[in-house]
Amino acid sequence: MSTTTELLLAAGLPSADTARLTVLRTAPGGELDRDWAALRPGLAAAGELLRRLPPRPRRSAAEQAAASSLLAEGRAARDAFLRRHAGAVYGRLTAGRTRLLRMVELAWEAAREYPGLVPTEAEVREEQRSPQMEQDGRQIDQGLFFSHVLADRASGLHLLHAMTRPTPAALDLLPRLRQEGRVELPCATLERQGRTGRITFHHQAWLNAEDDESEETLEVLADLVLLDEDLDVGVLRGAPMTKAKYAGRRIFGAGINLTQLYHGRISLVRFMLQREAGALAKIYRGLSGPEVDDGDLEDRLEKPFIGAVDGFAIGGHCQLLLVLDRVIAQRDAYFNLPARKEGIIPGVANLRMPRFLGEKATRQGIFFNRDFPADSPAGALLVDEVVDGEAAMEAAIARSAAEITSAGVTSLVANRRALRVGAEPVDLFRRYLATYAREQAWCMYSPALIDNLVRNWNAHQRRI
Repeated sequence: MSTTTELLLAAGLPSADTARLTVLRTAPGGELDRDWAALRPGLAAAGELLRRLPPRPRRSAAEQAAASSLLAEGRAARDAFLRRHAGAVYGRLTAGRTRLLRMVELAWEAAREYPGLVPTEAEVREEQRSPQMEQDGRQIDQGLFFSHVLADRASGLHLLHAMTRPTPAALDLLPRLRQEGRVELPCATLERQGRTGRITFHHQAWLNAEDDESEETLEVLADLVLLDEDLDVGVLRGAPMTKAKYAGRRIFGAGINLTQLYHGRISLVRFMLQREAGALAKIYRGLSGPEVDDGDLEDRLEKPFIGAVDGFAIGGHCQLLLVLDRVIAQRDAYFNLPARKEGIIPGVANLRMPRFLGEKATRQGIFFNRDFPADSPAGALLVDEVVDGEAAMEAAIARSAAEITSAGVTSLVANRRALRVGAEPVDLFRRYLATYAREQAWCMYSPALIDNLVRNWNAHQRRI
């Protein structure tokens, strides 16, 4: 097998520069600043050599082999460094875990304080101008970083706490909701109806498919439901669609936006990670307070959420059902998890769905794209009530919202919290996300992902 030096020379890169990469192969010694001082020049050299090569679509076979070797050596060195120092790096970035940084903020802060360890915001934005198949996968380095941070218990729990604080956008919009009873954002709208907060998805161009923008919208609106003292329960439902094929029909959601994924517009951190640790975690666990606990005591501001499913809940929208307190579905609705068919991991469904369906049915859903009709024995394990028609759905929503809060909020939250602590303690969630961050990053840049999207979705023929 050719060495990295041989591959770089074969690609026409100067030997004097390739010699600077030798520091990447030095094992960390144990002290953060010393190890970083040793690693940084090698990462800088690898970055400079990569920039000397043409963009991926214009590389020769020799140039691509050199680029792949550079990327692999850099990632191996980062992995070794973070395996030893992730907790200390996180502590440095958060001033001894006194600063609460969201994942995106943490990623950019790490890029500033440890140049080359993770990509900068500008580097990620630049790479996202190209389709997924033409990217070098800079976001993989973000996945490695977050995997190691989450694997460190103290750092991981601190980060998850930061991710479940209210977003600044929600705090800014809260006075409007209190005054007007309604907040409309591009992808969804929150409307107060009595003491129920109705979140309606209307990402019309994509049948409510999820992307960076829709994830951020859902998190802000979930925050508002939780923050508004005049709301006791949240309801999620899709709006009537405007696309010709589904015109006038309500659709819950089509999962991840595969067209955006194919074209390189789905972010690992902003979407893949923050969706799980932000929007969905808040619906499931509520909002954390200003004081950070050690993960053993979940004392949060939480409320029940109800899902009303019309049409289908595919992929990420099926995952969403697993964190809701009650699911009502039209009789002809169905659910599935085609993430394996797409080439990615279906969020936290691998952890949660076996509790509902059992492991065998979960494997069938993930590995073999099994559908779960609402009006079926398997569907009954995901759905609490099946209805026929719009009037019956609205009546079921009103009835469920009234019943779930009828015994009082105190006992409701207490029982909700006790069920969750027994089923999925936050430390288990942290450990799952540590694996998910790494594996999802690799999946996003697997050649099989592009092949799957072309074969199963014809994404190359769809416009954005």
